Amino acid sequence: MTELPILFDARERLARPDVNDILRLRFLTTADFPPFNFTDQTGRLAGFHVDLARALCAELGMENRCQIQALPYDQLATALEGGQGEAVLAGVAVTSELRERFRFTRPYLLLPARFLTNKQASLARTDARALYGKPVGVIKGTAHEAMLRAFFPDVKAQGFDTRDAMLEALKVKTVDAVFADALQLSFWMTSPASAGCCDLFDGPYLSEQFLGEGMTIMVGGQDARLSAALESALAAVSRDGRLEEIYLRYFPTGIY
Repeated sequence: MTELPILFDARERLARPDVNDILRLRFLTTADFPPFNFTDQTGRLAGFHVDLARALCAELGMENRCQIQALPYDQLATALEGGQGEAVLAGVAVTSELRERFRFTRPYLLLPARFLTNKQASLARTDARALYGKPVGVIKGTAHEAMLRAFFPDVKAQGFDTRDAMLEALKVKTVDAVFADALQLSFWMTSPASAGCCDLFDGPYLSEQFLGEGMTIMVGGQDARLSAALESALAAVSRDGRLEEIYLRYFPTGIY
């Protein structure tokens, strides 16, 4: 499926604190993580996160107080703590250490794992059981390797040192399938590098244990009011289709 999974129950009503007295809502992000954040041909910051930030500002009635600033990824947390921004919208992975310093909204996007199969592979079924007993490539030492071995112990997991080596093995059919991040697989699948060899297969597969909590907004640790307001805005843009519209703008082939 290409549709974005609904992460906010339509029947749930999240309280929205009054943010009219907040003078500025500056989102901190990066400029080097396409299609989430990048600099377009005119030199302007663009991407999924940029459009989402603007949609959230509009939902909160803060368009005139909304700013988006790009920084190197490793400076985001320090900049947020230092008051250079009010929120980080850059796909920062939630960790216990960061939770001690910041607040996080509920996720707005989950990045699933998927199988990618060679079109010439002879598969008798249309679900993952078709891969039982067959060689499936995975990158060694990754969360996806651990997830593959836990979820699908009946496949013949074949570890590769690099992503490029794994995808080349799939392309030449040394393995029948690979298991990895759906986002990366979808972009490679539609790129000239794949030569149209492969298709996404079955899934998506989600696991907080192996893949984390998903993409959230990180807010200053003491700012419960802004965190709640942003979570309420996320719920609103999810329910009325604006979030899915932004998603399809940047992920037209879908990752689900």
